[in-house]
Amino acid sequence: MSEPARSATRRQVLARTGALGASIAFAGNLSELFAGTAAAQDLGHHGYGPLVPDPDGLLDLPEGFRYRVLSREGDPLRSGEGLVPSNHDGMSAFPGGHGRVHLVRNHENRATAKIPVPAVEGITYDPTGKGGCTALTVDRHGKVLSERVAIAGTAVNCAGGPTPWGTWLTCEETEDRAGTNGYTKDHGFIFEVDPVNPRRTGAVPLTAMGRFQHEAIAVDPRRGIVYETEDAFLKPFGLFYRFLPNRPEGGLGSLRAGGRLQAMRVPGVPDLSSIQETGATFDGIEWVDVPDPLAAQTPVRLQDFGPKGITHAQKLEGCYWGGTSVYFVSSFAHSAEGSAADHYGQIWRYDPSSRRLTLVIVFGPDTDIQLPGESPDNICLAPSGGLMVCEDGNGAQHVFGVTRRGEVYPMARGAQNIGTPEAPEWGEFAGVTFSPDGRTMYVNCYTPGTTFAVTGPWRS
Repeated sequence: MSEPARSATRRQVLARTGALGASIAFAGNLSELFAGTAAAQDLGHHGYGPLVPDPDGLLDLPEGFRYRVLSREGDPLRSGEGLVPSNHDGMSAFPGGHGRVHLVRNHENRATAKIPVPAVEGITYDPTGKGGCTALTVDRHGKVLSERVAIAGTAVNCAGGPTPWGTWLTCEETEDRAGTNGYTKDHGFIFEVDPVNPRRTGAVPLTAMGRFQHEAIAVDPRRGIVYETEDAFLKPFGLFYRFLPNRPEGGLGSLRAGGRLQAMRVPGVPDLSSIQETGATFDGIEWVDVPDPLAAQTPVRLQDFGPKGITHAQKLEGCYWGGTSVYFVSSFAHSAEGSAADHYGQIWRYDPSSRRLTLVIVFGPDTDIQLPGESPDNICLAPSGGLMVCEDGNGAQHVFGVTRRGEVYPMARGAQNIGTPEAPEWGEFAGVTFSPDGRTMYVNCYTPGTTFAVTGPWRS
């Protein structure tokens, strides 16, 4: 394995956070992620200091930072449409006029969800589905001006991603068919959501983009290609896809015109977890047409891709576009569950111009951290030129920063919110994103669903 630029041991991370349970490790160099981008000119840093316990018991932050609770599960929606739904997940921030920010927030509600997304006429897909999105508008001072349903009647809305034309693609992480869990329609689709006027997009499934356990997307702004991850953590594992739209010029509603769905094949690599060396590259990446994108009979990842097969990966999650490449996350891999090898997270870079795939980052377990399941989930670019990473694991949950030099520092820690002192439980973080001006970090606590706005001395 190549020598990491800098790595954080369990002891170092614990010392920085001042709390047990922090357990992210890193190997690799983040300079690869920002080549050719504005962020590449920014200097990484050593974090913002130790976390200060919050006297209100909600969110611990470094000194000088403060938070505002924008929305909490169970509170009335400002639109009067019902209550703020459960299970806050993926989220993105869009610019508005006069310094306003439009937030679109997923609700990963299954059939058993405590508080469903309220059904609203004109933007409800399946009246029996409890998932969907809500949209918030925040003014330049951080005050919430509006909060409303953006799409309803979907299921298990996990992540997604923004489009270059200013809409949000929300992804259903399920393959349930009509008649399953009480649903009246098939699920497992991507839906487009307008953050300003949801009725412009309605509740129309983008069926040509496939029906599978969607996680996240990223759009190539030059070619219009949409990359998609599949979060299938049980074998057979998920695939990495690209969608070639019939209208690559993009624009509101353009994805409804259809296109071709393909899956990535890395020659000679049936399982991405088998690659453990940061900087490993693969040329001549192949893209194979998906035989049946709607999975009418067989889940896509189980379909026949020919004698060469297809490349799988356990727990494919975050996906984003940076510079000239798409980056995607494999959150973890466990050999005990069928993966070719173990890791606590990988970040891969695919350059479509060269058809080259590169393993940029590996998180553990080739460190002194041996706690399985504590892995990167949602990620985003930080104003400082590094990453913000939402931890999805055991114990106290954190948002970690990772500098371009690979140094790991704590940015936020959630307080215990459910369970008992003897058996504490913490809600994971999700949907980390920054305002267009980089001055505010927005992040969700999954349960109980809470959306925070964090301001302070951000470095850029």
